[in-house]
Parts: sequence; structure tokens; C-alpha cells
Amino acid sequence: MADANARETVLNILLDMEKSDTFSNVAIGKALRQIQFEDKQKRAFVTRLAEGVIETKIRLDYVINSFSRTGIEKCKPLIRCVLRMGTYQILFMDSVPDSAACNEAVSAVKKHGFASLSGFVNGVLRNIARGKNDIKYPDPDKDKAYALSVEYSMPKWLVEKLLEDYGDTAGVIIPASFAERDTTIRVNTTRTDRAELKRLLEDASIAVREGYYDEKALIISGYDFIKKVPGYRQGLFTVQDESSMCAVRAAGIKRGQTVIDVCAAPGGKTTAACEFLEGEGKVYSMDISADKLSLIEENVERLGFSNVEISAHDATKPLNISADVVISDVPCSGLGIMGRKNDIKYRLTREGINELVQLQRQIADVAAGYVKEGGTLLYSTCTINPDENRGNVDYILCKHRDFKLVEERLFIQGVDKCDGFYYAVLRR
Repeated sequence: MADANARETVLNILLDMEKSDTFSNVAIGKALRQIQFEDKQKRAFVTRLAEGVIETKIRLDYVINSFSRTGIEKCKPLIRCVLRMGTYQILFMDSVPDSAACNEAVSAVKKHGFASLSGFVNGVLRNIARGKNDIKYPDPDKDKAYALSVEYSMPKWLVEKLLEDYGDTAGVIIPASFAERDTTIRVNTTRTDRAELKRLLEDASIAVREGYYDEKALIISGYDFIKKVPGYRQGLFTVQDESSMCAVRAAGIKRGQTVIDVCAAPGGKTTAACEFLEGEGKVYSMDISADKLSLIEENVERLGFSNVEISAHDATKPLNISADVVISDVPCSGLGIMGRKNDIKYRLTREGINELVQLQRQIADVAAGYVKEGGTLLYSTCTINPDENRGNVDYILCKHRDFKLVEERLFIQGVDKCDGFYYAVLRR
């Protein structure tokens, strides 16, 4: 069982997010780096508890409010975080005794100067522990959206939107968004092949199976840090979902062509394009901030590509350049990867999505201008929101009448064996 220090680490992660609005992957990554040389079991506990609390926050708050006279929203940030941590352990972590979850929560409250509230925290958590098998959740027959919202900790408005867009399929999409999933990697075929890399990984006792959609894909599990997986530092592979691999393949990139990747970080599509160029041609890889450029540079260097020019540029501002293939993987709502970024669902609003659609159209307009006669525009997103996908493609086709839709594909989590993702190939 994890010690108090592990729980303190999780508490600091949650407070970082609560007070500073830090993204979950940033807060968790920072915390794990600080304890990277400590016991593997401790790191696993920290990851599970932190990710679990973040992912199930709406459900946890519903349960807490069912047992507390003071609503969770009225509690101080530290008390909210401690209550959520304790409740998650009681409901979802069988390896942790309920008494330990309660006692450690009380200790944390006292340690941080809230001894006067220790009785309140203790009473709420012990009531939850006693009544956890009799909790009355919302009735789906009375309000399906509310029931799904609580069960899967997704804002009700977002559940309603998915029900509007996908009907009964939303009942598959929502749970699949948060299901456990293994890691998909793309074999760097300029340095090895899939069979050889598969043998290397299996020799290191890593579970490996071939992907479902792309010939360069392997799906791995049973490892600790990805950077410690054999072949990573040697540039034999990179992490990329199969849906994204399929998109770059569909663009039809050929040896010696010029490619522009306008929103390139962290570099998955840039480096995939390099493989298809076979050492000739060039990729102009751009993103808006220096921080993002460092991610592209690291991947390009590690995978061994020299025909890439990386630069900081706002994708809504046109440049005097052109290319055979332009990749426009635009910033989006991320509804296809909610399970990989647990706090996406809490940050979205209807208004925010509408603003994203306008930004996406600005970027698409500029990207279309880079495409040579006879060239290709690859438009893609990691969302399943129709407004950001076919809605924007229809906009492009209407405004840029010299483009024709060649191919489009929508991957839906829970229906397809990969992340939710959309791409469209348009030819000028």
C-alpha cells in the first residue's frame, strides 16, 4: 500500500490543477519526474490515483454531495481535493482499505493547517465508506443525459451534444472514451521493419501485437517509461495513433516532394511524411510557439531526418511558399482523445467549440493557398465533432472551388479500434 508521501504527491497535482489551471498531463508529468527514481509501485499509485480523480471528478462530486450537507463547490480547494482523493480510493481502489483512505485524508487536512475541518472530512468519507453499495445514481429512464454525465464524469451539455450527433452510438462512444488502452507506435521504416522491431520488443518482455489499420503500426503494453523502451532512443519508432498514420498515408506523399505541415507539434505527421519522402524532397514543419518546436526538433533528430526545416509561425498568417502536399492538422476540441487527456472534457464549452471552428477555417484558408496545382491538402482533427470535420470540409470546398474531395474517413472510439479522428484529402 502506498505511503502518505505518495498521497501528498497526488494532492499537489490536484492543487496545481485547481489553483493554477494546469493541464493534467503537465501536472502529472512534472510530479512523476520528481519521483522518477523512487519505487515503481509508488509511481504507479500516484499515476492511478491522480488520473482516476481527474477522470471521475463529476461522479465523485455527485457521491460526495449525496453524503455531505456542505456542497463540494463550497469547500476550500484543499478540502475538495482531499475529499475527491478519499472518495476515489473508497469507490475504485480495492487494494486500499477504507479506513486507510479516511485516516490519510484526515492526516492531510491536519498537515495543511485545516485541523478544524478534519472532523467534517472524516465524517463524510466514513459515511461514503459505509453507504457505497447503496448509492442512488440518476435514473437513465428519467434523464439519460444526466445519468451518463454522472456515470462517466462528462459535462451534461457534452453528453447531450454527442446524443444529438450520434444517437444511440453515443452510448458506445462515451464509455470507450475513457477505457484503458495500450500504446500505438509507428515503426521508423528508414531504420528497421515491423517484424524486426517486434522481435526486439518481445525480447525485452514487452507485449506487442500488430496494428489494425496501418502496416507500420505496433501496439505495445507492459512497459514503464516509453523513453526506456528498447529502440526509442535509437529512433526505431515513435508514438502515433493508427488513425493519424492512416491520414498521412492517404495524403499520397511521394519521394522527392515538398510538404508543408502547418500545425506540426509534436512532429508525428512531419516525421511520417519524411519516411514517405525516402530521404529526398523537403518538409517545412511549423508551429506557433518555441516550446512546441522543441518537441518537433527532438523527434526529427531522434528519428534521423535531415530534410526538415522547422520554424515558428502562426498558421493563420500566410507565407509566400507552396508545396505538393500540405498537412493541416488543426487545433480542435479533442473529442476523439478524451481518454488520453482526462481534463479536456472539463475545459470545453459550446462557445469555445464554435470559436475553434472559426480558427480552423482561418488555418484551412491559409493552408489551401500553399497547395500547388494538382497538389493535395490533408485536413485532419482528433475530434469526432461534425462541425469541426465535414462541416469545415464543406466550407473549404465552397470557398476554394478549385479543390475536390478525394477521400475522407472518420474513426470513432468504441466503434473503431483506435482514437477518434477525422481526415479529408482534397486535391487542387
